[in-house]
Parts: sequence; C-alpha cells; structure tokens
Amino acid sequence: MDKINDFAVSVSTQIPTFIHTLLVFFWSIGIFIMFFLLYRSVKQVKALHSSALPLQNEELNVLYIECLNEVNSKHTIPIYSTAFLKSPVLAGFLHPRIYLPIHLISDFNAGTISATDIRYMLLHELQHYKHKDILIGYLINTVNVFYWFNPLIWYFLKRIRQERELACDSAVLQLLKETEYKSYGNTLINFAETIALSPFPLTMGISGNIKQLKGRILNIASFHQPTFKQKIRGYLICIFVSTIIIGCIPILSVYASDQTGYHFDTTEKNITQLNLSSNFGDYTGSFVLYDQSADKWNIYNMEHASTRVSPNSTYKIYDALLGLESGIITPEHSTFTWNGEPYPFHSWEADQDLTSAIHNSVNWYFQAIDSQAGFEAVRTFLQTINYGNQNTGTNLNLYWTDFSLKISPIEQVELLQDFYQNNFHFDSKNIQAVKKALLLSTTSSGSLYGKTGTGRVNGKDVNGWFIGYIETANNTYYFATNIQSSSSATGSQATEITESVLSNLGIWK
Repeated sequence: MDKINDFAVSVSTQIPTFIHTLLVFFWSIGIFIMFFLLYRSVKQVKALHSSALPLQNEELNVLYIECLNEVNSKHTIPIYSTAFLKSPVLAGFLHPRIYLPIHLISDFNAGTISATDIRYMLLHELQHYKHKDILIGYLINTVNVFYWFNPLIWYFLKRIRQERELACDSAVLQLLKETEYKSYGNTLINFAETIALSPFPLTMGISGNIKQLKGRILNIASFHQPTFKQKIRGYLICIFVSTIIIGCIPILSVYASDQTGYHFDTTEKNITQLNLSSNFGDYTGSFVLYDQSADKWNIYNMEHASTRVSPNSTYKIYDALLGLESGIITPEHSTFTWNGEPYPFHSWEADQDLTSAIHNSVNWYFQAIDSQAGFEAVRTFLQTINYGNQNTGTNLNLYWTDFSLKISPIEQVELLQDFYQNNFHFDSKNIQAVKKALLLSTTSSGSLYGKTGTGRVNGKDVNGWFIGYIETANNTYYFATNIQSSSSATGSQATEITESVLSNLGIWK
C-alpha cells in the first residue's frame, strides 16, 4: 500500500492541562470531605440506635399505636427513646425507626408537654416514613458528594428539603380537624428552640431553622384542603423540579450517556471477541471488523469499540458526501481554488479537488464545503445519516476534531456499510465519486479503501483512526481501528496496526 498522508492540525483544549488537573484535584478533595461527612452521619445513626432503648412509657406507646392507625400505616415502625436528641426523628434506611428524646418523655410525665403535642410530632415523623423521605435523603446526600461544587444543585436540594417539611405538615393537617390547625402551629412555635437544629443529615425530623419554621407556620396559617386541580399541579411541579435536577447531573443524564457511549445491539449477531493486545502494544484502543459474506463481527475491546470519540479526519468521507449531495461540488467539478493562505503542510497550499482533498486530508477544502452548506444543513445531514452523537458544537471549522462530534468504532463500521450499499439513497454517482477518492491500493487479492484521522490536542497526538473496507472478488470486509495515548496516537500508527491484524487474519497482505 502506498504511503498515506496523515495530516492533522492541533486544537487547544479550552482549559490548560495543569488547570484541568488542579480542578480535578480540588473536586476530588471536595468529594473526600463530603464523603467523610456522609460516612460520619451513617456512623452517628448507628451510634444512635446502639444507645437507644425501646420506648417503655405505656401511655405513649398507646398514643403511638393510635398515630399509626391515623396514618393507615401498613407497617409498625419501632419507636425508641434516646438521651442524645432534642427532637423526634425518623432514621434508618433498611430498618427505619422513630427516636423520641428522653427529655420530652420526662416533660410529658411531668405534665409540661401534652399528649396532643407528642401526637403532632409523631404524626409528622410518620408522614416522613410514608413519603419515603429517608430514601430521598440518602439520594440528596449522595448527589451532594459528587456535585458539591454546583450552586444550582445546592439550591434545588435545599428547596427539596424545605418542601419535604411543608409536605409533611400539609399531610398532617389533612388528618386533623380545622380547629386543630392552630394547635399544630403552636406546637412548632412552642418547641422552636428545642427543635431548631437537625441532629445530622440522614435523619428526618420535625426540626428546621427559624426561617424555615416561619415559612411552615405561614403554610399552616393559610392551609386548606387541596382541590383535585391543586394536587395535580403539585405533582407536575414535583416532576418539573426533578427533571431540572436530573438534567443538571451528567452522571444521571440520558443526554450525557448518548454522547459518550453507543448501545450496540448484540442480539442475534455473530460476534467473535479477539485478543489483539500484542498488536496494540501500549496503545489503548479497539479493532472492529465486519465480514459481509459470513455476516460475522470480529471485535477487540468491546467497551472501547462502543465508546464515542472525535472522528477527526475520518469524517471527511461524509463531509465530501454532504458537498456532493448539496450541489456545492459535483463528481465532474469538485475543484476549490487555494486562496494563498499559508498552511502547515505544503500539499495544502494548492488548488484541491475531491480526490486530492481526501488523500491529503485538506482541512480548508472541507471547511469551505461546511461554510457554504451552513450550520442547519450540516446538522440535518448528520441526522440523515445517523452519524454518532450528531453534535456540531458552535464552530463549523473543526467540529469533527474539537470534541463536539463523536462516534464509536462500531458505528464507523455500521456507517461504512450504509455508505458502501448506499442505504442513504443518495445519488449513486456521488457515492462512487467518494469511493474513488478513498481508494488506497489494488492488488490481485482485491482493493483497499480507507481514511485516516489524527487527533492532535495541545501539540500532542492523542487519538488515531484508520477506517475503511476491502473489496475482494466475492466479499467485502469493513474495518475500523482506533488508538489513544498521551502523545503518539496517529492515523499512521492505527494504519500499521490494522495492516498487521488484517494480515494475521488472512484478509489483506
């Protein structure tokens, strides 16, 4: 095979490497601190349980059973007494329990706290149980561990905590008579000093800061039984807020998943897992081969082969098709005139037609096509051919190499099949024109077509591609090789690896 011109220009990451490393370091420190606080809270819950005793006061036990019946609880949640709390709390994820402070029990026995006050507190804790607030609390604190730096997350999580208390207050009020609303509010006011601070994050209690208690009192004062429309509105608001939070969390975001990974449906596919570690050496990478005649896939490193990365110059295969299908160029008239601007490669400093632009990977040629086509046409084209994540970013100049557009090696092979068989239903002359430009070598065994790509970031070659297909007398093989490293992953290296693998498989020598 003749020497392939694997030209690439460097792109700069928006954040210098040392700053990126520093940010990751501080993010990791924050995660460690938040995880430590979460771990300490878990230990506190365990210590609370170890120090607590089952509630012995018979009168309060009877009152608690009545409260369970009031809320129609299907489970009897154990109730304990403890000397280490100032206000009642619900704690425990797998085995939830209600903990009642001993000083409240003593005040009840002394007659300074009424059974009504205790009843209101217990009803509030039972509403936390019915609303699954322990689970929500764990989820909130887990989100805080990883996204401690995001003020928007903090704001919404704070609002969720506040809304939980308001929701429990409202749920209790729905159980009470209207004449009891004021009495419930007085309980919050009378014990504000006692219940002002929550003991630790993983418990659900009637407590809250003074500002929150003020808001709850106002909620109680204006409470009325909700209508059906108000209930529906409340559900919709809850769904809306949850959607916003999920959208702010990349680890839970469907969009993020679509951007980084490709779901390869292996159902009823004939797949052979290859071990090509000796061919790849120190490179991280994957190799994908599809044998059309045998309808068989050969894949090395399935996880990497399903991961989307920048296509670099391999995308120019399809950018050429965009130019042809848009009428910007034609198979007969595809020449663009060089404007005299200096470029890093001598072969770029000349007029180019489709074949020379493909062979020399001339960026300005394809940038001219995209510029004439426009953003909307490029986006529509990516959707039409279902190219990877279909993301052009905001810069049409180098979207195929600046981490906006991404595609996995498996998708590259699937797309090559669609291209070869013209499943796009494009003009057959346009397909043939691009095929002609991709021809690299012809022997008695068949013809090799392909395109390299190199991702150069901050002057270092970090991503290398070689994709294409081999036509023989009675078969067609489609392949894609991707390699990555910190400084030496090029399309030329990917080509050498591909040639060695194809030779070992007896497909191309």
